[in-house]
Amino acid sequence: MLRGEVPYIVYLTISIVMLVLGVVLGYVFGSYIYRTKIGSLDEYAKKKREEAEREIQAEQREHRIQLKEEVERKQEELKNKFYLKQKELQEIEDRLIRKEEAADRKFLTLEKKEKELSYKEKELGQKEQELRGNAQKIDQELSRVADLSTEEARQIILDRMDKVLEHEYAKKISEKEEDLRETVERKSKEILSGAMEKCAADYVSETTVSVVPLPSDELKGRIIGREGRNIRTFETLTGVDILVDDTPEAVTLSCFDPIRREVARKALEHLIIDGRIHPARIEEFVQESEKEMEQALLKEAEDILVSLSVHNIPIELKKLIGKMKFRTSYGQNLMRHSIEVATIAGILASELGENSALTRRAGLLHDIGKVMASEIEGPHALIGADLLRRYNEDPAVVHAVSAHHNEVKPETILDVIIQIADTVSATRPGARRENLELYIKRLEDIEKIAMSVKGVKKAYVVQAGRELRIMVNPEDIGEEKALTISHDVAKQIEEEVVYPGIIKVTVVRETRYIDYAK
Repeated sequence: MLRGEVPYIVYLTISIVMLVLGVVLGYVFGSYIYRTKIGSLDEYAKKKREEAEREIQAEQREHRIQLKEEVERKQEELKNKFYLKQKELQEIEDRLIRKEEAADRKFLTLEKKEKELSYKEKELGQKEQELRGNAQKIDQELSRVADLSTEEARQIILDRMDKVLEHEYAKKISEKEEDLRETVERKSKEILSGAMEKCAADYVSETTVSVVPLPSDELKGRIIGREGRNIRTFETLTGVDILVDDTPEAVTLSCFDPIRREVARKALEHLIIDGRIHPARIEEFVQESEKEMEQALLKEAEDILVSLSVHNIPIELKKLIGKMKFRTSYGQNLMRHSIEVATIAGILASELGENSALTRRAGLLHDIGKVMASEIEGPHALIGADLLRRYNEDPAVVHAVSAHHNEVKPETILDVIIQIADTVSATRPGARRENLELYIKRLEDIEKIAMSVKGVKKAYVVQAGRELRIMVNPEDIGEEKALTISHDVAKQIEEEVVYPGIIKVTVVRETRYIDYAK
């Protein structure tokens, strides 16, 4: 019995062990499956989160792109509207200018007609008085004739016949003189026409701005400098405004003085090439450009003298001749005008058998006084004559220069030839424009007022005439004196210059301390 029960216990034990083992294995396997499912769910949730984030980012990018496109579209619309408004304003301004010019012409015409009517009324009054006087004379003559004898009447008739014949003779002489005058005028026109055909000089109207191209728009910020120190230094040293606007890859230099503007242009081009833009470098290149400008003026003058076969000109006079390239007279380039006058005068002198070399010399130098007119008071013809006299110029040339606008009475054929050549060159249609000349003259007068003050080192008119910058010597002028100078100069400008708008007077007093490390 006991032996028979043993296998049963064993079986029961094994069954229990296997049951326990199965429970343990089931628990372990269930735990594993649970952890696996949990991990899969976390991974699934993570993937869902990432997908949601990607979708959100994609939507954000799409929204940003749409927003950017909308902004660009709005900017383009605003830009187009601005351009249209600007165009409309320009058209309105042009129409106003044309209306103003038409009104000026009508006013001048009416004024002329009014003068003609006044003259005719005066003339009619004189003729009426003459008719009344003649009627009285006729009445007196009839009364006298009634008392004359036959012999006396015969003598009166003969005397009248003599007067009639004398009148006819004088009339014939007048007709001959008129024919001779027409022949002379026709011949002179042929000579002048031939001279003008042989002289083909192009004109370039000087303006008050120069455009300097830039390699890239990044340079605009470097030109301005930190807090504007570079552009301030440049404008102070050159007296020229730098206009930095939205024009792509370009800046504009503005100044009424072409020489200062050209020096500034050369200096800025050197700075762009060098790449190192700071106040010390700006000062160095401005000084270098001024020296280059002086050499360029001499070269320009020498080329002109060679082309016109004019010799023995002093070097200081050559510099003034070179400066004529950067001066205008009523919008007409002074150098081109002088070359044309010299050429026409030389041709006229050859036609008339005069000294053409001396005539060309006088024609070239006739307006040399205009270069110095901004520094010396008086008519440019007399200024030029005094200048040439100081350089021991030929007396005939000096007299021709002083007489070409009748400040001195013309006395020689050379004087008359220079007057004619100057008139032919200046009165060509479209050769001259007065507005720019008056504008430049006003700015020169303003600078001259500032330079007349003691202690002023430099004075520049900038901002198209709206600002006057005065640089004073800090050793001679204190802070209180600088304030007084600005007030006095502004008051003097108000009294002596006619100008539109308001002129800002700025006095700059700068002190520099320099030392060297050895």
